[in-house]
Amino acid sequence: MRRGVLVQISMRWLLRACALIPCAAVLFLLGFLTVKGAPQLGSHLLFGDVPSLDALLGRRPVWDGLWPACAGTLYLVGLTMALALFPGVGCGLYLAEFAPARQAGRIRLAMDVLAGTPSIVMGLFGFTLILFLRHSVWPGANTSLLLSACCLALLVLPVIVTATCEALEAVPDSLRLTGAALGFTRRQLARRILLPAAGPGIWGGVLLATGRAAEDTAVIMLTGVVANAGLPGGLADKFEALPFSIYYTAAQYQNTDELLRGFGAALVLLLLSSALLFCARRMEKRFRQRWQGVA
Repeated sequence: MRRGVLVQISMRWLLRACALIPCAAVLFLLGFLTVKGAPQLGSHLLFGDVPSLDALLGRRPVWDGLWPACAGTLYLVGLTMALALFPGVGCGLYLAEFAPARQAGRIRLAMDVLAGTPSIVMGLFGFTLILFLRHSVWPGANTSLLLSACCLALLVLPVIVTATCEALEAVPDSLRLTGAALGFTRRQLARRILLPAAGPGIWGGVLLATGRAAEDTAVIMLTGVVANAGLPGGLADKFEALPFSIYYTAAQYQNTDELLRGFGAALVLLLLSSALLFCARRMEKRFRQRWQGVA
């Protein structure tokens, strides 16, 4: 009996230690980036020698600051989510509520394969697609912001599909029975009851997809990102992005100051991703309050 109690206590402390390991790793990473990158934060890191207002309004180009990379990252994430959100939620809804069993199994298998595709393979797919279009259909085809967003949308699509499907499957059957008793069709039931009830879970998947789109480097390296491209003028233009700026600085720095700028860029990317996730969380909270009837 005493031996069993000791085993339980040992397992409890072992599990606590296992839980503390990832927390300690995250805290160490945040602390290291803060110590190295915080002193670099400021208008000079973002805008260089260009006045802040002129840089924000696009009056003067910024060549020695991170503002074009920050703007390019925001454009890229926004366009990626615009391309992936509707198909992802629609596919998840079809899987959970409308698809026959055999067809649902095939679609789930396709989503699993797509989810397991390395990001560098997705980048190679986009680059190969441009080569194919250039030699067959569209001679002027080139890598661009739109191509990067399309490849990233394919990369994050399984996250949104899986989150939507699981959120809908977690909705209590009593809501379905209530909708059927009220005379709702399957489409009305999905649009008016199931999707609002599963909204928080769907937004959770959107959060994960947003973070993945903001930090990925391998895809955009082969599909349109370049150094010193400036602010993107359109969907068919080259662009800058923070992940690539960090990679480029880490690979090409010549002195300690440039390396510290890379740490500053990493901290800016972390803050930008946190801001995007915070905004998404606020939207999720407002959605939940609206659904639950809370003012």
